[in-house]
Amino acid sequence: MFGRISQEKGGKISVNDIAEKLNLEQFVVSHQLRILRTANLVKPRREGRKMFYSLDDEHIGLIFNTGLTHILHKKGK
Repeated sequence: MFGRISQEKGGKISVNDIAEKLNLEQFVVSHQLRILRTANLVKPRREGRKMFYSLDDEHIGLIFNTGLTHILHKKGK
């Protein structure tokens, strides 16, 4: 889920879009996003009736991408 947010163009994605792309129920996505928000990893923004999420700042994206690169390197990809 965190990776999906970091990959999104424009830096924001709605709860519904995440749920659809990951084939998860909306309540499951909302629960996970609440955990990420509490940890200050993502920030919410309401637009009308929809809630959009983006990474809290560019440092979070750098940390995520570095970790992902390390994991893929270890797996030999």
